[in-house]
Amino acid sequence: MPKPRFMYYHDGRHPHIYRYEPPMLKEEYWACIDELVGTPIDAVSFCLGEGRTVLHDTKVGELLGHNVAQWDHPVFRRAYQNAKHLIDEGNDPMRLVCERAHHRGMSLYGCLLIQNPGPENCTVRCSDFRHNNPHLEIRAAGDLGPDTLWIDGLDFKHPEVRDERFNLIEETLNEYDTDGFELQFNFLPRFFHPNEVDVGVKIMTEWVARVYEAVKKSGSDHELVVRVPIDFPTSLSVGLDVAEWIKRGIVDVVVPELFTGPHRVDPNLDFTPMLAAARSADCRILPALHSRVGSDRIAEGPIEMIRAQACNYWAQGIDGLYICQWFHHWPFEADFYERLRELPYPDLMANKDKYYYIPSTLGAHLETHSPPLLPVRCEVGKPTEVNFAISDDLPRWHAAGRVHDVLLRIGVSGNTELDRVTFKLNSKELTGARRINQLYRMDAPRHRTGPSYWHIFRPDPDTWPIKGRNTLTVELHQRDTAMLGDVSLSDVELEIKYLKGKHFQRGYVDSDLGYYEYSSM
Repeated sequence: MPKPRFMYYHDGRHPHIYRYEPPMLKEEYWACIDELVGTPIDAVSFCLGEGRTVLHDTKVGELLGHNVAQWDHPVFRRAYQNAKHLIDEGNDPMRLVCERAHHRGMSLYGCLLIQNPGPENCTVRCSDFRHNNPHLEIRAAGDLGPDTLWIDGLDFKHPEVRDERFNLIEETLNEYDTDGFELQFNFLPRFFHPNEVDVGVKIMTEWVARVYEAVKKSGSDHELVVRVPIDFPTSLSVGLDVAEWIKRGIVDVVVPELFTGPHRVDPNLDFTPMLAAARSADCRILPALHSRVGSDRIAEGPIEMIRAQACNYWAQGIDGLYICQWFHHWPFEADFYERLRELPYPDLMANKDKYYYIPSTLGAHLETHSPPLLPVRCEVGKPTEVNFAISDDLPRWHAAGRVHDVLLRIGVSGNTELDRVTFKLNSKELTGARRINQLYRMDAPRHRTGPSYWHIFRPDPDTWPIKGRNTLTVELHQRDTAMLGDVSLSDVELEIKYLKGKHFQRGYVDSDLGYYEYSSM
């Protein structure tokens, strides 16, 4: 089977075993594969439960709920009921997905969340191994503050920890007809005591090599996939020497994404250092493609945002895409399939509407461990710059009469009507803005905090953004003297809209005529 270019992460729970009322039919379990038929997806990475426990007939691991007498959460009990019923009737869930994927012409990779929190977190999903071995946790030394991130995770310096994880992986490779395995390192990514990471790097590299050997033993064409933070220094800081793994040839596919979360649409990510390292090795780079936005107005990214993100990734020379955390769309409808259909074809998306933006953490009730690009504080008399990338060749499509509209929205927070702010794009001043006052809002879809003012520009062709890297400069010239607090650049959004052909319409909203008159013409 050809090496997959489009992998789809299925966590096996949220849009699946949690949803169906017991007893779950095997046909319902097959749905997680069947729902992807007819899309570009050629491989599914299927997660083995929540990591501490699993949802298939393991002999070396532990079934979720096997140690629970009374449940404090009905959804987790439902997962246990469905998994146990399928196992008891001879339909091992993991075997079902492997067979169904191959029947539908897709590859199937097992996936394990390598790290997970201690027993205090959702006890009914926890394993006896975790209940009985607190001395194997990162916090066991007792010298870390309670606010230290993820100190209740397993410490991989202990052979017992590495063996417990490895045995579950090896069993999956040997007992099920998989095409490889994925190590999900980017979920709660701490694996060693903070003072022992340098030593831990070598330990983890040897453990990955051990897993790689087991993968190849299960089939010479089988692959090891690793999902890791986007850049080598960040990975190394938590004990993952991804550059060394690539160099040694002990990984076949690397899935880079922002460090731990929040995982959201971001068209500005740079994969070029990882791509350069992979070019000298037999390794493919499949960046994680997310669909969640979580702004004050948008929950899931519309197709225009997905196009912008995918096209920017393709422009860097990636080998494919890893469709990640898209279970928010379930039950899947037409817009889900429309997003997937175009992804392999950057040339097809080249002259279709796109929606670029720079993610902002302003007002978001989300934990982040990667430096956000926005918001950025603005100081009087000191220009503030941010960069964003686009893949559109606007001059080409303008010459063909295909560009309908270019709309640049800039959000500034903490300011009042008396502040004086100017904007430049690639050193050219932007003028003619429409200002929208949102200093106070009664309500918003996700959070009330947002820009105080939106500045909306429709730049002419001379000031359009260019293909590749663009620089937006914001300068606060005068600050309202009665106000305390900071002014910040909080949002940058760029929408590019195209016509299907020269002089084509965009629908009745594109006309000065009313809907009735226009639709009757």
